[in-house]
Amino acid sequence: MAVSQEPPSLTPDFQEPEPATPGPPVVIVDGANVVGSVPDGWWRDRAGAAARLRDNLAVVPAAGLPGLAAPVEVVLVVEGRARDVPPGPGGVRIERATGSGDDKIVDLVRVTAPTRRTVVITADRGLRDRVTALGAEVRGPSAVPR
Repeated sequence: MAVSQEPPSLTPDFQEPEPATPGPPVVIVDGANVVGSVPDGWWRDRAGAAARLRDNLAVVPAAGLPGLAAPVEVVLVVEGRARDVPPGPGGVRIERATGSGDDKIVDLVRVTAPTRRTVVITADRGLRDRVTALGAEVRGPSAVPR
């Protein structure tokens, strides 16, 4: 006797799952590149320079950026000696790269860009090419308060 291999029919109460709702846009800041764009002696105190940038970015989650309405999520990627920057008030998430800051940024873009608008702040041409290939937008360091 043959057994039917037909798939079970859908019951009337079956519902397709809801598509994931994307969150707010994500702004990922290349801390080393943005800090390095202002020749103010940052190299003498990298963690201090990263802390100043973190504090300056604190307005962005609630204010947004030109062409990018609030609210936005802000992620500051730090590397090297700048990894010592403590978390601060204001809703700027700190991501400490254990290796290359650029690689950390690319990893973050891989996660966010498929479902959320992702903007990377950097002037690094190589990084720009890597993240735009993954669907992120890129703006230069002057796009954020520094």
